[in-house]
Amino acid sequence: MASQYATIGSERMRAVVRRNKQLVCDEIAELEPAAGQVLVKTLACGICGSDLHALHHMEHMIDLSRRAGAPDNGFDPTADTVFGHEFCAEILDHGPGSTRALKPGTRVVSMPITLDGLSMEALGFSNRLPGGFAERMILSEQLILPVPNGLETDHAALTEPFAVGAHAVAKARLEPKSVSLVVGCGPVGLAVIAALKAKGHGPVIAADFSPRRRAAAERLGADIVIDPAVESPHERWEGLGVPKTRAAQGMMRMMGNPIAQPVVFECVGSPGVLEALIEAAPAGAQIVVAGVCMETDRIEPSIAITKEIELTFVFGYTPEEFAATLGQIAEGVIDVSHLVTGKVGLEGVAGAFTALGDPEAHVKVLVRPND
Repeated sequence: MASQYATIGSERMRAVVRRNKQLVCDEIAELEPAAGQVLVKTLACGICGSDLHALHHMEHMIDLSRRAGAPDNGFDPTADTVFGHEFCAEILDHGPGSTRALKPGTRVVSMPITLDGLSMEALGFSNRLPGGFAERMILSEQLILPVPNGLETDHAALTEPFAVGAHAVAKARLEPKSVSLVVGCGPVGLAVIAALKAKGHGPVIAADFSPRRRAAAERLGADIVIDPAVESPHERWEGLGVPKTRAAQGMMRMMGNPIAQPVVFECVGSPGVLEALIEAAPAGAQIVVAGVCMETDRIEPSIAITKEIELTFVFGYTPEEFAATLGQIAEGVIDVSHLVTGKVGLEGVAGAFTALGDPEAHVKVLVRPND
């Protein structure tokens, strides 16, 4: 099946293509940067949970995205797609009319968006431009950020997923004495923990069934780490100054005692989790939903109303949050040195997708297309 990516004559490059719901290591057409664009060599690109889901359920994902009103520039989910939106790359060349502010050889990161005239391509979810599971990509000059402080390439590639955590924390109604519970310590939950601690928040409770993920949460600064198979994390609220009922909270206020604002970060994204949190969280809690549940779910609104639970749904990040996250990683405020647990070339991508189905196998796997 021919690739639909733009061509330069007969020149080709290697990429992993989603084709017929399979990952195929193949050749696609070479790229040429247009005005305001840069051609880059992909150095490292993370495999995201959304990639795992999109492999088999891309059509459903795009349908939901369109129903939400998100632009997609005519993306065809049944056509060839090269995944990869968490990347670090090296500048090779500039398109015509570029400022060339960053020289060839400069390592960069970018939000996974490439501007093309008045439209844009979402890298990793585009039929026209490949994402980071390809040897080369096209980025927009105005969106690229140089990798600072000699930061390792593999660590710089984690900017994008950790920016997701920064955005979730920015949307939370956190107070100086807030108590946070992070439910699910996969990549999203770990990013939330890192963002909470980077801003000095605590105590932070982290809950996950996986020993490997709990260990990663602890290294990122979680104050209390809990295995839900042994103990419900909700048993810790009152000991941290958060009565669970409205009556008990009212009594504390009458006695002149402040109540720490409870914030729950839902980072699992599976059916039933949100309803379980509504029932178990303290009255007045804010639940920040960062886990993406791709199935129809059900909640009991009456319970949330009675407890005055606030639901906040979050997605992505701002350019400012992306840039700030890169700085925090480079300065060591967020320590990502222990999170990359596997690296594969293009031939190993399909196997890595299978391995990532086991939470004990890996925390984060990077694809290095040019190795």
